[in-house]
Amino acid sequence: MSNILIIKHGSLGDLIQANGAIKDIKEFYTNRKVFLLTSEPYSIFMSECPYIDGVLIDKRLPRWNLFFLYNLKKLLSKYNFTKVFDLQNSGRTKFYKNFILKNAEWSSSQSTLKPGETKKDFDTYPVLDRMQKQLQESQIPTKYIKNIDLSWASKDLSRLAEKYTNRDYILIFPFSSKKHKIKRWPFFKDLISSIRRDYKNKYSVLIAPGPNEIEEAKILNAKIVMDDGRAVDIKTLISLIHNAKFIVSNDTGPAHIASHLNKKGLVLFGSHTSAKKVSIENSYFKALSVENLNNLNVNTVMDEIKKDLN
Repeated sequence: MSNILIIKHGSLGDLIQANGAIKDIKEFYTNRKVFLLTSEPYSIFMSECPYIDGVLIDKRLPRWNLFFLYNLKKLLSKYNFTKVFDLQNSGRTKFYKNFILKNAEWSSSQSTLKPGETKKDFDTYPVLDRMQKQLQESQIPTKYIKNIDLSWASKDLSRLAEKYTNRDYILIFPFSSKKHKIKRWPFFKDLISSIRRDYKNKYSVLIAPGPNEIEEAKILNAKIVMDDGRAVDIKTLISLIHNAKFIVSNDTGPAHIASHLNKKGLVLFGSHTSAKKVSIENSYFKALSVENLNNLNVNTVMDEIKKDLN
């Protein structure tokens, strides 16, 4: 029997956003197995997704590494993939189409373009709209692309909750990828002090840093949530977000999780992209966009927070 391959390498926020599309694809191909090709950091998490029959790891080594390409082609050839949904739509995956899986039918942004439309034009659409157009081109009903269900990714938090707080909490995500420092608002320490001052008897302030963010988090005036001295896993992170009273974040993966969980919160955007393009804003989760995050002051952010918390 032939199988279906979905390609989505990451990041965490991108994979969360792709969950609806993955569910739509699985529901359409009920009699075929659906596999995900992704990056290693997300493989364990995505292997628990009920809409996927198996996860394959792409090491994403340089394309001049012939040994890597040979092994990847050998791995993928075992599964008889006749249809590929390229949700990454990168130069790398275009290369895979031409040289690794050239005999499979391929769904990508390129195959979705209208006459006269370029990929650059297509990429101006919000990300969820792009996925929707791509699946509809393959005649797949899109019930879940904008109605993402993360219930499968929840986890019992009672043990951690007892350790870190006995009341409602505001969850802060002051970091982002070191490759994208332009996404970082530099005044989270002052913001946390303001929240603690104005809401000291009502909310705890928590931070759930990633493995490489723990040392940075120590200089901020908030409780650092860890599990046995390590950064929490993705399912625990999702549950922390789900149970939070309010989220404040840079444009990073946890902000996308908060948005799709319909949490009250605020995400801060500079000029690197727009909230509309990344499909993050809704009636609960708001975006505050400025030209330069360095010029966004704490009082402005506090005013936005108070609109929903007071």
